Amino acid sequence: MTGGHLPPAPTDQYVALPDARLVSTHAVLTARENLTDTIEARAMMCVHDGAGFGKTMAVTSCLRALEPTEDIRRITFHARATTRAVRHELHTALDLPGPPPRYASEFDHLLKTALATHPRTLVLDEAQWLQSDQLEYVRYLWDDPYTQLAAIFVGDEGCHQTLTREPMLSSRIFIWQRFTRLTPNEILQTIPLYHPIWADADPDHITYADSRAAHGNFRNWARLTTLTHTALKRTGRTRVDQEVLRWVFSKLTSPH
Repeated sequence: MTGGHLPPAPTDQYVALPDARLVSTHAVLTARENLTDTIEARAMMCVHDGAGFGKTMAVTSCLRALEPTEDIRRITFHARATTRAVRHELHTALDLPGPPPRYASEFDHLLKTALATHPRTLVLDEAQWLQSDQLEYVRYLWDDPYTQLAAIFVGDEGCHQTLTREPMLSSRIFIWQRFTRLTPNEILQTIPLYHPIWADADPDHITYADSRAAHGNFRNWARLTTLTHTALKRTGRTRVDQEVLRWVFSKLTSPH
């Protein structure tokens, strides 16, 4: 697990790609509205989808815009965690002074006291790794009448399944938002805004690239765009064509 403030904006992109832009898709605009409403209500929200659909990037960028007036802390889970580990990550993420308390009751008192001092938003990224005890612990902190906590659960479809198995928690989720693949129409609207190499590209080439390699998945588009940018630089070409795309596709195909 890693915990703390939101990461810097340059890390939002999946790969380092000069001139890439965050595009305000319908899903991003909806997330911005949902996150704002959830935080204002001091409620809980779940953002979930398949891998690479842009949920973490959308949530992070939208929350960063609120950060000057909202204290936002994030914990990212990389494996199964214990409740003790979650307590320690909260201690770190909240920048609490001194060593972590040894006993659970003392630790809980410290965390609830800290969360009662002023409003905070806690982002739990890759929340599909949380188990029943840890989810119950988040609910326990959120339910306390004195804490001023908004909680945002972010994860893949496993996150949705994990939360819905916990009726005490899922019944308290204020907003559920599912990210999905970009539709063919959204691709033609979004990708030319995402990076300059697509701005004057033939729409048929964009559709071809999506059908062959990206499949409406924003992480796939980031990888595809980075390789296409490299191909254009190496060949000295100024526009995307099918020969360039075929070279890119050869890089994206897993060897058998």
